[in-house]
Amino acid sequence: MRLSDLEELVCRLVEIESVNPDLVPSGSGEGAIAEYVATWLREIGLEVSVIAARPGRPSVVGVLRGSGGGRSLMLNAHMDTVGAGGMASPFVPVVRDGRVYGRGAYDMKASLAAIMLTARRARDLKLHGDLIICAVADEEVASIGTSAVLEQYSADFGIVTEPTELRLCIAHKGFVWLEVESVGVAAHGSRADLGVDAIAAMGPVLVGVRLLESRLRAGPRHGLLGTGSLHASLITGGQEMSTYPARCVLSLERRTVPGEDGASVLREISPLGGTARITLERPPSEVAADHPLSMALASAAGDPVIIGVAYWMDMALLNTEEIPCVAYGPAGEGAHADVEWVDIASVQKCIDVYLRVAELLCN
Repeated sequence: MRLSDLEELVCRLVEIESVNPDLVPSGSGEGAIAEYVATWLREIGLEVSVIAARPGRPSVVGVLRGSGGGRSLMLNAHMDTVGAGGMASPFVPVVRDGRVYGRGAYDMKASLAAIMLTARRARDLKLHGDLIICAVADEEVASIGTSAVLEQYSADFGIVTEPTELRLCIAHKGFVWLEVESVGVAAHGSRADLGVDAIAAMGPVLVGVRLLESRLRAGPRHGLLGTGSLHASLITGGQEMSTYPARCVLSLERRTVPGEDGASVLREISPLGGTARITLERPPSEVAADHPLSMALASAAGDPVIIGVAYWMDMALLNTEEIPCVAYGPAGEGAHADVEWVDIASVQKCIDVYLRVAELLCN
């Protein structure tokens, strides 16, 4: 069976192991796949830059220059994958029944292939504005790739090509990670007159977390995203059985919707007790359904279902930099699972949609 150019490219990208080493220490990271993508983009005539946020963690940016006077469009796909889990042959792609199977096929090397082929076909469109292809590192952990790219590149519009089942995603939740610390006094377990139990002091905080979560779920709802949420993720404290614990630390995750941020979350958490601090924050993201970008993509895709998603993606980073950004990508199954596949016909549809959006917005 002869494979199409699209199938061949998806398979080639799957073959290049690019497991994020911050998830799996033995993972190779993005070095080899970035070299392949950079060479491929140069060969079709794009201006290519390689941006390394950290040694060995490169991202690739290819620019198809327009003739001038048009707006620019940035297409974003990540190169890293999660680990292979229980997959027997994760980097040996299999093409069967219109699908490509393998680690990363769905999340999201098919999308990477789609934006590469979009760039190749866009050469014939004679766009006025630039088409910017971003193949980024580290989306599966801290998004250092997209962050580094945005320090050097901007655009008038952006599409993150995460798989959305051919639906138009205009909003997603953010998150705030927090630590709450309670302090006690260390003493021998027999000295109740001296010891103060830091772990017991965390009890009212945990009760408060449960009550706050209930209030959040019963509160105002975002039209696409519902409500924010809160859960306790980790708790540590104490040294040994016969000692009063001097310290207890509770780790919390608060999922946020537009209108909520780290400052508002701290105002919720601080009254519960202990000392709270933010360890990581990623903002929620939203673009209006009637924004020119949303409308252009909806027109190109034939009025797709409009959705919001509960998980976070690099879309928020573009919107934070005032690059209006939505997400639209192929169909499939198995992100982070032991059986992963992407529907090739849906990937071809994405290429057609990205090209039409470029025609609508970049001229």
